[in-house]
Amino acid sequence: MARARRQTYVALLRGVNLGSRNKVSMPDLRRLVSDLGYGDVETYLQSGNVVFTAADGTDAVTAAVEKALADELELRVAVLVRTKAELRRVVADNPFAGSQSDPKKLLVTFLAETPSRSAVRMLDAAEHAPDEFHVRRREVYLHCPNGYGRTKLSNAFFERRLNVVGTNRNWRTVTALAELASA
Repeated sequence: MARARRQTYVALLRGVNLGSRNKVSMPDLRRLVSDLGYGDVETYLQSGNVVFTAADGTDAVTAAVEKALADELELRVAVLVRTKAELRRVVADNPFAGSQSDPKKLLVTFLAETPSRSAVRMLDAAEHAPDEFHVRRREVYLHCPNGYGRTKLSNAFFERRLNVVGTNRNWRTVTALAELASA
């Protein structure tokens, strides 16, 4: 019987280490993911980003990490997983990356699933100017010229409007995770 090929994944934990709630240390997160049998485990920053290899598929990896977080750390948080190839595509597809010179003004909202077309059509980009967004598959690309702290286009906004769980990462984090996954 042939062994399943290992694939590189990036897991993004939603809502951890924000203030005093949902605290998880990166050493604990690395241990937890390693204990699942996944390899080459690396974390990035303190915001719940972990890169690793696994032979399991995306759905199995997502379920295993969520269950381990709940069982071992008593954290009930969504885990959004992308393969190395999917994360590369996210970087390549950013409609704002080439035209905007300040990466601090760019973000990506990663969605747990593709939102319905009708929900996407209900969003009116013009009503949020000068902020801009573009929905592509399971990502929302954001350009916030006045900074993310001043926009109404928050993670909660997109979760409510698209009826999909999501988590934000700034552009530097997205590109750093893509590099880590490709190393």
